[in-house]
Amino acid sequence: MAPTVRVAAVQAEPVWLDIEGTTAKTVELIREAAAGGADLMAFPETWIPGYPVFLWSYPVYEQMEFVARYHANSPTLDGEHLRRIREAARDNSVTVVLGFSEKDGGSLYMAQAVIGPDGQILLHRRKLKPTHAERTLFGESDGSGIKVIDTPAGRVGALNCFEHLQPLTKYAMYAQNEQIHVAGWPCLGILGKVPALSPEPIMAASQTYALEGSAFVITATQIMSEAGARQFPTADGGPTPVYTGGGGYARVYGPDSALLTEPLDPATEGIVYADLDLARIDLAKNTVDPAGHYARPDVTRLLFDDRARTPMVRPGELDGELFAPLPEPEPAPAG
Repeated sequence: MAPTVRVAAVQAEPVWLDIEGTTAKTVELIREAAAGGADLMAFPETWIPGYPVFLWSYPVYEQMEFVARYHANSPTLDGEHLRRIREAARDNSVTVVLGFSEKDGGSLYMAQAVIGPDGQILLHRRKLKPTHAERTLFGESDGSGIKVIDTPAGRVGALNCFEHLQPLTKYAMYAQNEQIHVAGWPCLGILGKVPALSPEPIMAASQTYALEGSAFVITATQIMSEAGARQFPTADGGPTPVYTGGGGYARVYGPDSALLTEPLDPATEGIVYADLDLARIDLAKNTVDPAGHYARPDVTRLLFDDRARTPMVRPGELDGELFAPLPEPEPAPAG
């Protein structure tokens, strides 16, 4: 019998708008998961410095103070806060999938990093298209982040939030033989009465991903307390008007869509664990494998461009199409 892989899903509250506090909490959670025997652990979307709840709470002109603080508390990929988290992954021999607001120059991106148990970054990706109000704060990405990679725990991929509602993005992941998928979700304790944004369809999307992709799916979510909701206060100091309480839905689904963990109370911080037998994927795919034997490429196929795109290119860097290298100058005639 093949050895199992123990995975851990985080359900916790960030230290809102506080890069230092949330980094310290991240390190402690990595230690806790390692003590619980985890080989791989997953954090929520924009775990550092917390989901920008203010985007959904107030008009744009009232958000400026929050925007400034959010920029100031968003880590860079090569900065000290990611370095400390990488060191924690290495010191505890855990593969960590981290969600964070990445600062790159003057722009922010909804990023995820897969950090190996040696502390190396195995994958760095950004949310392909931020959702709705998120587009006022975050930039977009490209197809280079739609990737499944080999890790000591298996073939791992990750997506953020409503990327799980993009059928073509999901299919590109399924076609890469993903075994363990991390679904990074934000705080589900806001806008919980809006049907499309409420926990039930969000968990249904995660479960559907497991069924369609024949993959184990780890859902990691933030929670929000009453005190946390007051970090985005109304004029009279009350909690943000979009606060609906709790929001924790850390779960693990099997490749046949079965729920493998006992849910925590939505308002309680904690880590849920599951032991995965990757051989179960073969049984699930034997029934339905939409990117394999159940596909019909003669009828429908996906055109997938996974090239990185940057705002600036140099001669010769754009596939040789538009920016071919300049020809060498003709030698000056003798004499």
